Amino acid sequence: MSSEQFTRIAFETMQARFLEVLLNLGFPEQKAANCASIFANNSLDGIYSHGVNRFPRFVEYTRKGYIKPEMEAKCKNRLGAIEQWDGQLGPGPSNALQATERAMELAQEQGLGLVALANTNHWMRGGYYGWQAARQGFAFMGWANTIANLPAWGARECKLGNNPLVFALPYQDEAIVLDMAMSQFSYGKLENMQQLGHQLSVPGGFNRNNELSTQPQEIIETGRPLPIGYWKGAGLSLMLDLFASILSAGLSTSALTQQHQEEYGVSQVFIAINLKQLSNFPAIQQSLQAVLDDFHSAEKVAPEMTLRYPGQRVIQTRAENRRLGIPVHADVWQQILDF
Repeated sequence: MSSEQFTRIAFETMQARFLEVLLNLGFPEQKAANCASIFANNSLDGIYSHGVNRFPRFVEYTRKGYIKPEMEAKCKNRLGAIEQWDGQLGPGPSNALQATERAMELAQEQGLGLVALANTNHWMRGGYYGWQAARQGFAFMGWANTIANLPAWGARECKLGNNPLVFALPYQDEAIVLDMAMSQFSYGKLENMQQLGHQLSVPGGFNRNNELSTQPQEIIETGRPLPIGYWKGAGLSLMLDLFASILSAGLSTSALTQQHQEEYGVSQVFIAINLKQLSNFPAIQQSLQAVLDDFHSAEKVAPEMTLRYPGQRVIQTRAENRRLGIPVHADVWQQILDF
């Protein structure tokens, strides 16, 4: 795909446009600002599939009434360090930010905080909340369920979700953040690769002939992405769904799929751990550095290969996009300008 089809947009310009659109849609000012910031920062970090490229769908879901801008998430049950919340179909990013902040408040008081959120919307990029918690000194774990969009290993029909999972730890002035779907490639990544005209680096799902494929379009057409680790990823997806729906008293992947044709009303879990209360806190950064030094010392398959810990590429992409502007397909940006 020609580079002429892409344009570079300054971070501030993109965030300002997101904010303007959301305010016009009736979002309360603070929610609009939070959501605009999350979309823009996801794009700045190179997660375009859950940033600028996802923004038009966010607008569409708001117009359809799946996302209710005025609704506030509320706590419905407390049990020590555990709280169950109802998202009331409010905006997924602002609900997730609120849940992360509440988990950190509980962790500040009790060492660990867990907020399980039912009846909410797509959080966009789960890693965003991991970065937020880690930058404030907390370890973080979080996951969400989705509608059925992933087949179990050996199945043709999708009964699992590609339920995203996030782990984050503070590291120096930044963080180590793993943000992964249960499919080898998320649907957003498949769409991005298709848009760019690129093949996948490894097989990412099945084509209509039941063959593993590296062609994004073929996998999108069949709706049969490959679970990470084959049967292991399928099993992990199922367990994440069970924990999310049980802890939040919300809908499971099966129930979501039966009730909704499109993805909303999902269940999510946010866990924050106050590392400062651990007896080994003074040595944690030194321990992390020793592990990463050993990780980077591994012999490479080829000299041009780069060994990166989770989140390291994000830091590099963020700096580049700050300097050059965020790359956006011209058609996507025009669509956002036309709202």
